[in-house]
Amino acid sequence: MKHLCGFLESPGCKLETLSLMDCGLSEISCDYLAAALKSNPSHLRELDLSSNKLQDSGVKHLCDLLENPGCKLETLRLECCDLSEISCDFLEAVLNLNPSYPREVDLSANKLQDSGVKQLCVLLENPQHQIETLRLMDCGLSEISCDYLAAALKSNPSHLRELDLSSGYSISSTTKNNKLQGSGVKHLCGFLENPGCKLETLRLSDCGLSEISCDYLAAALKSNPSHLRELELSYNKLQDSGVKHLCGFLENPGCKLETLRLMRCGLSKISCDYLAAALKSNPSHLRELGLTFNEKLQDSGVKRLCGFLESPGCGLETLGLDGCGLSKVSCDYLAAALKSNPSHLRALDLQSNKLKDPNVKQLSDLQQSPDYRLELLAWS
Repeated sequence: MKHLCGFLESPGCKLETLSLMDCGLSEISCDYLAAALKSNPSHLRELDLSSNKLQDSGVKHLCDLLENPGCKLETLRLECCDLSEISCDFLEAVLNLNPSYPREVDLSANKLQDSGVKQLCVLLENPQHQIETLRLMDCGLSEISCDYLAAALKSNPSHLRELDLSSGYSISSTTKNNKLQGSGVKHLCGFLENPGCKLETLRLSDCGLSEISCDYLAAALKSNPSHLRELELSYNKLQDSGVKHLCGFLENPGCKLETLRLMRCGLSKISCDYLAAALKSNPSHLRELGLTFNEKLQDSGVKRLCGFLESPGCGLETLGLDGCGLSKVSCDYLAAALKSNPSHLRALDLQSNKLKDPNVKQLSDLQQSPDYRLELLAWS
């Protein structure tokens, strides 16, 4: 690292992206980096130090770089770096001195806790700050964090484009899931329904949500529907009743959602009925639908979904149905739907359904035909 820093502090260095993920670095490395980059700060745009044991003391050293007026860093990734809420304190203090940067901050898989988020929210509510992407996956958050976030973002709503509060992604044994629960989502919805909210991506995978969370989300998004493009709610116990609530948003003419992921949410064929009806009434925007590992969908659920797929306005490009208890009958339904609307679907995932070669022959034939767009067919 010390040798690398000799290059970084060279006046001729114009490096824009520096990625040192999982390189065995410690807080001393941050001291070297900060010193080198302070002498030549204006070119670096992206810094990724994820999966290194930097600890809070390492972040404190990095802050010497971030507070430099010449620093134009746009992306800062510190995922899984053994940080605590103290790092949020350091970052909040220094970034308020140079509020135009960074635009993307990833602090996932660190033990930030609600107290850390509270510190970050002081930064978020600064009208001068322009953070567009904030990722806090697996940070040990509760519904209190959602309260802090909603309050801060309601006072400064227009910049944030992506918010990720998901759980279950970290392999670190020292981090904890985000258990936001329905009450947490209810707090967040105060921000989502704000007319100034321009959020495009919301990820809440494995956050302990239930069907009541879908009710809160649908109500908020119906009042401000046009900006959200990606909604990730996988690995929550939404059940069919939760999907029914969501469909009130999906069928809203103002809804422009392009990606919806509901993997392992305890859904059955009834959810397919709700989804098909809602999407047939507003079909043109959705590009990806993920229903993976909802074992109760069965062939009858796919039959209902095909009512949407064969709709002339359907522009779906990616459909995930792996692990949904399907048989050859589903393949027949899907092939028939694609023949009636051949131009859009690019990727179809049917893995973990115990299908055999003869079961997917019709779909394989479509994949080989130049009249269809199907590029990826996964089924084994």
